[in-house]
Amino acid sequence: MLRPMRFNSSNLTIKRRTAVEATDFLRRDDRMASLLPAIERMASLQKDCAAALPAMFKYCEILAYEQNVLTLALPNAALAAKLKQQIPKLQDTLARRGWQVDQVKLRVQMVKAAEIKEPMRALSLSEAAVQAFDQLGDTLEPSSQNAPLIAALKAMVARRRAP
Repeated sequence: MLRPMRFNSSNLTIKRRTAVEATDFLRRDDRMASLLPAIERMASLQKDCAAALPAMFKYCEILAYEQNVLTLALPNAALAAKLKQQIPKLQDTLARRGWQVDQVKLRVQMVKAAEIKEPMRALSLSEAAVQAFDQLGDTLEPSSQNAPLIAALKAMVARRRAP
């Protein structure tokens, strides 16, 4: 029994040498060679989907394309809800590229580790900025309302000046 193959945009950026070796391997065996057109077709469909909705298809994979029904795997329900709104645009773009897609099915399943949020970058402050925060902490009126702010400023300055 054949396992379902998954295609995503990141899989398509394989080094040329590796891709040539893989296709040569597939061509050597008659049974495997018969899969090559299907693989190329699915890779082309994934590329066209990624071109239609590049931000969303970064995390999507095509599970199947049979009888004009495109089935996509998504890592979470939030992304599925966003993509659901974009289905008409996806279908129109694919139709212009020669794909007949009458229906798009979405399946929420973890297909790969997806970190949707951009990683936070470290805040870097110049010495002048640290000095300004230090002066601000010294000049604020020492009241119960300002106490947490003053403490936070002093702690930040101490962290920035620590070796």
